[in-house]
Amino acid sequence: MKKGLIMIAAFTASTAAVCQATQNEGKDMDSMAYTSRWDKTFPQSDKVVHKKVSFTNRFGITLMGDLYTPKNAGVGSAAIAVCGPFGAVKEQSSGLYAQTMAERGFITLAFDPSYTGESGGEPRYVASPDINTEDFSAAVDFLITHSDVDPEWIGIIGICGWGGLGLNAAAIDTRIKATVASTMYDMSRVKANGYNDSMDAKDRYRLREQLNAQRTEQARTGTPAYDGGVVDPLPQDAPQFVKDYHDYYKTPRGYHPRSLNSNNGWNVTSPLSFVNTRQLSYTGEIRNAVLVVHGENAHSRYFGEEAFATLTGDNKELFIVPGASHVDLYDRMDIIPFDRIESFFSQYLK
Repeated sequence: MKKGLIMIAAFTASTAAVCQATQNEGKDMDSMAYTSRWDKTFPQSDKVVHKKVSFTNRFGITLMGDLYTPKNAGVGSAAIAVCGPFGAVKEQSSGLYAQTMAERGFITLAFDPSYTGESGGEPRYVASPDINTEDFSAAVDFLITHSDVDPEWIGIIGICGWGGLGLNAAAIDTRIKATVASTMYDMSRVKANGYNDSMDAKDRYRLREQLNAQRTEQARTGTPAYDGGVVDPLPQDAPQFVKDYHDYYKTPRGYHPRSLNSNNGWNVTSPLSFVNTRQLSYTGEIRNAVLVVHGENAHSRYFGEEAFATLTGDNKELFIVPGASHVDLYDRMDIIPFDRIESFFSQYLK
């Protein structure tokens, strides 16, 4: 494996400090325990009504979400499901996007993916390109049956790794009329090829050997290993994008006790399914509208630009945010182009 990959692997595999998750304070909702108090990384808006909800995907996993409804919402409203970043929870970026878009007139749903946050699924902290794409469609199921939502006016926002998963969902679910992929990753590509496609077949084979050795160990012990989340303490020679992740996930700016990236991270064997399963194979067949938003200075910008290049039709747009990094689009209210996102959904969810 090349030197750069080894350095990045060392950063992402370092063990993070363990923080105890907050105690669930709510009553049972569809057999799910949930936190009833406001525990987001952003202040609560007085312009919208917030409610905890749950729904089930086609794999039988119960997902927990936060529903944000404009106070003046009525029957026939447009709605948006929001998820991401990869390894985050709905109390972080996706909730901020959802609440902000609700302030702008949309009914929105921020949800925790399967196996993470307050959502169900065992074992914990695993990811799957198939199941996580389905999570978006399950959120659409919830919104399409909501009494105040027009079933023809449903969109989605995917952030970071969920930007790629959102495009994947848009390619299979024709009910999604408009999709925003913000600061997106293609998780299959980065897991299989490394950053900037720096891994070759030999590197990939060694990765498979390592992951399967860990799988054997977990089968023998019955105890999963976790990748450590975002590295902490931060090495002085860490790449800038790792420093940016640390500044979000490991500081009061964005830390959350249920966030994988803020704490112990994903199950080490999670990359196996992404390495062997391509996302975005059919994005060229997406007929409905797509807006790809990326930062000018984002290390991940090539994911968005190359995914956009596969799209067809005059209802697709690439929007580059001047001066923005990858993580700036997580929560920087002065940088995230909410005006453009609002106008995009207003144009296509009607």
